[in-house]
Amino acid sequence: MHPARLSCRAIGVLLLLGAAVVQASDHLDTPTVITDPRADIGDLYAWTSPDGRQLELVMTIVGHAFSDRLTYEFHVDSGPRFGGTTATTTIACRLATPGEMECRAGHGDWARGGNTMPDGLEDRHARFRVFAGLRDDPFFNNVKGTRAAYQAAIAAIGRGAANDEAGCPSFDATTVREIHDQWRHTEGGPAKNLLAGWTPASLVVSIDIATVAKGGRMLAIWSSTSDGKRRIDRAGRPLTGNALLGTTASDEVADRLKEAYNAASPSTARRFVAEIEKNLALYDAFDGRCGNAFLADPRAGAHRYRKLARLLADDRLWVDTTSASCTQPFAVELAALGGHAESAGDCGGRTPAYDAIDVYRSLLANGTTRGIDDGVDRDEHEHSSSVFPFLAAPENAGYPR
Repeated sequence: MHPARLSCRAIGVLLLLGAAVVQASDHLDTPTVITDPRADIGDLYAWTSPDGRQLELVMTIVGHAFSDRLTYEFHVDSGPRFGGTTATTTIACRLATPGEMECRAGHGDWARGGNTMPDGLEDRHARFRVFAGLRDDPFFNNVKGTRAAYQAAIAAIGRGAANDEAGCPSFDATTVREIHDQWRHTEGGPAKNLLAGWTPASLVVSIDIATVAKGGRMLAIWSSTSDGKRRIDRAGRPLTGNALLGTTASDEVADRLKEAYNAASPSTARRFVAEIEKNLALYDAFDGRCGNAFLADPRAGAHRYRKLARLLADDRLWVDTTSASCTQPFAVELAALGGHAESAGDCGGRTPAYDAIDVYRSLLANGTTRGIDDGVDRDEHEHSSSVFPFLAAPENAGYPR
């Protein structure tokens, strides 16, 4: 991408990646989703319980309420190893009123009734438990610092930073220091979480692993909202669906890409690989070195980022349920693809405590889990990975709310 071709939209997108739809890591969503925030998935979390028996699932919704017209779904693909899922169990929930809901896990288990207590609603066979209501958002992000970091990058591109054959701009040492310094501060002071106090509608499920691991104990998980006619939104990993599509396109083209992406599924998303691939070049520049992003292939020339783009287009959270230790985002991918033997004993996925955004950005920038730091390392509230419903209750809130 030549600097002269960096359109106004590209500059705007780089800014908005850190500043626009601040309620979640699912930034820059489509016109359809923006019209009804109750259909807008903010974040997906999935991990193994400390006793190794349950899969824990959380879907946060940008709107502060659920819609009785929508179905909220967790899709759990299972298989014996990473990349090889052979079976799917869908957990589908409908909420007729704030106090009434029905959730079905596959074709056999279902829970129906009032959602009036934080302990949630249990299915008739005691295989899964579900809660739906307002909770504190566990996602934390220094949005203003991120915006300032992108502004520093944009300024360098405007000054004529050259691109290599894969489209990665070359930033000098001064620019890299400025980018990282801005990222770790908020308006020149200590880093602040712009999402402090945000309370999205949250759907929480704890389900026996045996119920969802039909194909094996390696799970790949994604979430969706639909209205019976079409899928409206979907989410897996943080940022991928909206941060890596249409970065240099017009509004009309970018919106079409994102609408199509949301309507697709992991199995039909390969057609977005080329689009994601070219946008990864921007992220790879943030450490001042091009070609060291996770899975970057130095032999592939202009297609240096294709392996990573294929991984991200799949957009599922991978959880190794043979492990009850969950400490590292992307642990499954790091062990299977990156040669990180130390990650092999970790469940991966995403717990409410992970600083997943810093890890994600670091992998895209320098191929490791560290290096891009927005200065915000934890949420203001204490969330849990072991006590249902996991997310902290909103301050001064009753149940449900």
